[in-house]
Amino acid sequence: MLLNGDEAIAWSALDNGFSLGVGYPGTPSTEVLETFGALGGRAQWAPNEKVALEVGLGAAFARARVMVTMKHVGLNVAADPLFTVAYTGVEGALVIVVADDPGMASSQNEQDSRRYAIAAGVPMLEPADSQQAYDCLARAVEISERWHTPVLLRITTRVSHSKSIVARRTFEPAPAPQYERKAAERVMVPGHARPAHRRLRVKLEAIRAWAEEDGNGTLLYAPLEGADTGLRGIIANGISTVLAREAAPNTAVLQVMMVHPLPEQAVRRFAAAHTQTYVVEEGDPVLWESCVLAGAAPVRNPPIYRFGEMSVARVTRLLAGETTPETPPPPGKPPQLCNGCPHRTAFEILRDRKAIVSGDIGCYTLGVMPPFQAIDTTVCMGASISAGLGLRHVLPEAEARRVVSVIGDSTFMHSGLTGIAEMLYNPPPTGHVVLILDNGTTAMTGMQEHPATGRDLMHGPAHKISIEATVKAMGVPNVVVLDHVANPQALNDTLDRAANEGGLWVIIARRPCLLAAAKIKQYDAANAVRN
Repeated sequence: MLLNGDEAIAWSALDNGFSLGVGYPGTPSTEVLETFGALGGRAQWAPNEKVALEVGLGAAFARARVMVTMKHVGLNVAADPLFTVAYTGVEGALVIVVADDPGMASSQNEQDSRRYAIAAGVPMLEPADSQQAYDCLARAVEISERWHTPVLLRITTRVSHSKSIVARRTFEPAPAPQYERKAAERVMVPGHARPAHRRLRVKLEAIRAWAEEDGNGTLLYAPLEGADTGLRGIIANGISTVLAREAAPNTAVLQVMMVHPLPEQAVRRFAAAHTQTYVVEEGDPVLWESCVLAGAAPVRNPPIYRFGEMSVARVTRLLAGETTPETPPPPGKPPQLCNGCPHRTAFEILRDRKAIVSGDIGCYTLGVMPPFQAIDTTVCMGASISAGLGLRHVLPEAEARRVVSVIGDSTFMHSGLTGIAEMLYNPPPTGHVVLILDNGTTAMTGMQEHPATGRDLMHGPAHKISIEATVKAMGVPNVVVLDHVANPQALNDTLDRAANEGGLWVIIARRPCLLAAAKIKQYDAANAVRN
């Protein structure tokens, strides 16, 4: 089949008998669960990545095969359970698919998830194409079930969204879920956690030795016939392997598929066979550092190659030792809110009011672009509310009353509830205003559902959490729901009242996403028939 990397992982999960796939949508990981669900797998969106991983580890405690998906910044949210489930271990297979975004095509930072594998002590595999993505999931199951450990499967933008041929295989059937009580391994009080940490380090060394024995952790690509293999060798991981082979077809390339724990003997043997060894990788110099610690002596890459995606042209420059500034790409069309998007009206009003806007993650982040230029800060999911409160606490009264936190409906369900709790617990003297732009979908990543839409991952019926009922139940005294497109003056008047009266306000500006509105009507009509 011709599949992209996300689709290949979904097919592999199906063929390997995964009981559950759970995650939070985030480009470029989103299509993994969408495809798995479309193929008939049990797939569901969680409110956020931490919850997704906790659901996954619970299922894996019961010997199930579970896949948890997220993008790289989502792994920050899931880091709390990640570090501890490395200690507890699992009975089934727990595979965490994390999609990094070198070059930040759709992200607020360029972090490298390989750092998490090392810090948490979790094995990590990294494929270079769709076939390897398919095979790596199966290999992750093998590692996870054999050593009772979670496994990280790292993909990057090009692997996620590029297509290549995939041949399916037949695997051993998954074991039936079953729970066995092991409190000494599962309850991480200090007396249990100390020996668990020692067991973890023993596991990692056993996995490293296993990888060394038969090459399970590495793939060695032989050079083309007639190549001089003694002069230069390249060690690479992920998509960089493909780019290196194309940029230097007559050079031996060692692909390190298991990036942690590194198969050190294979790396040392390869480096010893070449006069010079180069490392080709996207992001942080993680592989280079690991090779140095393994006793190899690769050439150090100039800092300019740490940023952005690698390409054949960039690899060619790197191997030639080029350090001159790279030619910037031609300017493209800047992103913008869709014509007719309901967020436009909200940002026009906020701009004209000269509000200080603490923004959040979503397509509405584009309110920072012309002609609105109406957002002052955007950091991470949910930070709009918390950062807005910080601004309110310290600014002079007149300026503090101008601060408005703007967050979307999906992001609110992801990370906004704790911000409301903070607002109620530590209210600023001037009060605060939270504006929830509710367009009925997770628009930025492709119109996915969330707990406040009333639809599940496959758009079927699900319990619908009422945002207004929730914030009222939490104790917010002023809750207003309005359609700001049909009645812009209502939003302006409500913001005036909030500024003049003070106190705590949640304003829900509800208008369906223009692109999703027709689909939402279809889903709701179909669900009404089912009910």
